[in-house]
Amino acid sequence: MTASTAPTRGSGRAAKPDQVLTDAVEVALQGLDVVDPEHIGAHLGVVAEGERLVTHFFECGLPGYRGWRWAVTVTRIPRSKQVTICETALLPGADALRAPQWVPWQERLQPGDLGVGDLLPTPADDIRLAPGYVLSDDPGIEEVSWELGLGRPRVLSREGRLDAAQRWYDGDRGPNAPISVAAPSAARCGSCGFYMQLAGSMRQAFGVCGNEYAPDDAQVVSVDHGCGAHSEVLVEQVQAVDELPTVFDDSEVEAVAVSRAAGSVDSDEPAEPYGHG
Repeated sequence: MTASTAPTRGSGRAAKPDQVLTDAVEVALQGLDVVDPEHIGAHLGVVAEGERLVTHFFECGLPGYRGWRWAVTVTRIPRSKQVTICETALLPGADALRAPQWVPWQERLQPGDLGVGDLLPTPADDIRLAPGYVLSDDPGIEEVSWELGLGRPRVLSREGRLDAAQRWYDGDRGPNAPISVAAPSAARCGSCGFYMQLAGSMRQAFGVCGNEYAPDDAQVVSVDHGCGAHSEVLVEQVQAVDELPTVFDDSEVEAVAVSRAAGSVDSDEPAEPYGHG
């Protein structure tokens, strides 16, 4: 049996384990009378929670609770050896099998989780967005939007644009995508006739593919992305073999004797007149 100490509440000094409470192992076991004895293991030790306040720990044998411990806290009044049970609990140990730490739902969401009919409210302090009354912090967009009288409650902030640009560039439609690496080095989207540039600050790096036969059709692609459907890709054509006309050599005529098989009519007999007699 081992004993350890814990700081006393309201003071920085460690509480000394009470010997009477430390020896009250059997009393502590009585606090676990509702637990199947088969699920109670060896006594692991005690921890002094405060003055005349000790917690006993026992191994837990419940299936699925590896590393957990039964905890029974006991106490006594001054100048009395009568031990009283305060509370019991099942607590995890240092190597206990525990569920993952809870994560707020906003942080658990992954791309593609939003389904048909789902609503995803955006936090008011989302760093990806900026107040719309400043329109955009891109001078070109700001000037055009102001002239047209357009405005939205919030627009993409600088952080939001940089985050989106990095995500797109590192994704399946950036220069390091397998289809882009396998494409010819000259077959880059920036030189493709089907490439449509985005507006604003993204136009230098991204556009939309407009080739219906390309795998990235209607998707945002980086200017240095590439694929085999590039408008200027030329497939090397195999030269066809010219078919020459058949040539007959009739400069020499060779006489060939042809034998005729015997027929039903003798050629020595006179020919019959036409008609019937």
